[in-house]
Amino acid sequence: MSADSARGAASGSLSQGQLIARRFRRHKLAVASLFVLIALYLIGVMAEVVAPYAPDERHLDHAYAPPQALRWSPSQGLHVRALRQHTDPITFRKSYSETDVAVPLAWFTPGSDVRLWGLLPMRTRLLAIDEAAWRAASAARAPPEGATATLFLLGADKYGRDLFSRAVYGARISLSVGLVGIVLTFVLGMTIGGISGYVGGRTDNLIQRGIEILQAFPQLPLWIALAAILPGDWSALKVYFAITLLLGLLNWTGLARVVRGKILALREEDYAVAARLLGASHGRILFRHLMPGFTSHIIVALTLSVPGMILGETALSFLGLGLRPPIVSWGVMLQDCLDVKAVRFYPWLLMPAGFIVSVVLCFNFLGDGLRDAADPYG
Repeated sequence: MSADSARGAASGSLSQGQLIARRFRRHKLAVASLFVLIALYLIGVMAEVVAPYAPDERHLDHAYAPPQALRWSPSQGLHVRALRQHTDPITFRKSYSETDVAVPLAWFTPGSDVRLWGLLPMRTRLLAIDEAAWRAASAARAPPEGATATLFLLGADKYGRDLFSRAVYGARISLSVGLVGIVLTFVLGMTIGGISGYVGGRTDNLIQRGIEILQAFPQLPLWIALAAILPGDWSALKVYFAITLLLGLLNWTGLARVVRGKILALREEDYAVAARLLGASHGRILFRHLMPGFTSHIIVALTLSVPGMILGETALSFLGLGLRPPIVSWGVMLQDCLDVKAVRFYPWLLMPAGFIVSVVLCFNFLGDGLRDAADPYG
């Protein structure tokens, strides 16, 4: 038997799911994107452990502090250099310079008191300043005047809040908005699209014209108009759920079109006709026989719609119409970039945009990989 024949025989013995998984693993960029997304979601879930500081913890003496690079040496171990602040006597603009004083860092070291998921009290941090070692080093050698122990991996904002810690907490909100919104998109898209394709006739025409009307509106202005209706006195939690509901209600039309097209192609297949002749209900035929036939395509469509929801939340929060403080999201953090002068002098304020771009690219690469793997017999 030839090598090609052997591979064909082996492929024939695998299930559709196994064939999809095997083909997906060949898409190296999609696999790498999947691992990056898993890491980001885990970071968001364990934000209280990963972030060195609480999201609103302020260091007013270090406003607009620049990023501190991680360093390692055999004698000092893992550390960052302490910063010294300078104030321009004319413009009063603050600037910083690194000193030769090492701020020791430690893994799984105690930090300030926080509550994991708002429930479990804890103090352990993944990586933070080793306070005991810093006190010992300061007692042995007094640090230069104005040099204090800080850990700003991505710099600090105008209130001296650590941007890395805020970005970690923001990942929990920004990434979860996409997942929560996608549940509503899935339910509406599958139900309405399935009914449209299965019933056909006037019902199909009515649903499709409604979808076309929704898609005719410019998306961002429509989001802004609906978000502006939200009462200003709502709590942060109410605004969060309202934004996710809003994004889900406006993003189901694309999935509904995909489902409708697939149902139109499959409803006259022999197995669907046989189920109908055997007395199966319309709901059973639709959800038990037809929709499982294109599950992979649904997964791809949902994967590619998550970045749109994340970008929608970011745009609304950036404009001040979406999530608002004290909620921390990447869009809320980018509100500091509305001041062009601040971005010019403190470019690290744009760091949240890097996270957004990375997540959107990873979802797009993942969607491409799933789309290529969705037809394992191709």
